[in-house]
Amino acid sequence: MPLERLERFNPGVDPRRLAVGQRLLIPTQQERAPSGGPYRYQIRPGDTFSGVARHFGTTSGRIQSANQGTSPTALRVGQIISVPLSSTARPPSSSSSSPTRNTRSSSASTSTSAPTPSASLPASARRWPWPLEDYRVVRRFGADSRGTLQPMLLATQAGARAKAVAPGEVRFADSMRQLGDVVIVHHADNLQTVYALCEQILVRVGDQVSTGDELCEVGQSNATQRYDLLFDLRQGGKPIDPRQVLR
Repeated sequence: MPLERLERFNPGVDPRRLAVGQRLLIPTQQERAPSGGPYRYQIRPGDTFSGVARHFGTTSGRIQSANQGTSPTALRVGQIISVPLSSTARPPSSSSSSPTRNTRSSSASTSTSAPTPSASLPASARRWPWPLEDYRVVRRFGADSRGTLQPMLLATQAGARAKAVAPGEVRFADSMRQLGDVVIVHHADNLQTVYALCEQILVRVGDQVSTGDELCEVGQSNATQRYDLLFDLRQGGKPIDPRQVLR
């Protein structure tokens, strides 16, 4: 899930000061929060207009006005409502907690947060090698028919190992639900690369890696029987089309 989308759906949360036990709203695939609102929000168990209004920094009256014909005392779990922002609500921002977007990345749902344009990429993000020696692109980076932003998917052979595309530090090396084993490497200029759907991780958190170092062995998909690597490239949490950077 893109960081920006998670932040926008939790406008009252400071992402730099999270607390153990703190509850966050995880947006579903049906929910949207375009810049400036209104939110497309899915009713959850126990929701009321006033509770939703408090979460998003608006008023129950504005929600009621935006949902004519919807009774606030007969809300149904799974029902989609419109949540307009109040005139005093902070505009969405990728650097502070604010309201918006979809889920992603992968088997989690993602939204169409605008990718970083190539013109704004740092000089260090140029002509990186591909993460696999033998591969074919079976899914390009971009939005699908529902507007969900999908990362690149590369098919390869049994036993293939994903390699670091640039020097950096391993910040995550563990399993994620629906993504198998995952390795995340942080690079200079706030760039991050993600290698998912792995079967075996070959590095540990804190390892310093160089270009070409092996990170993980690619796993086989039960659905397609292919050996697929999900590869994602980001700057400050914002997705980048890998084809702008890989040579």
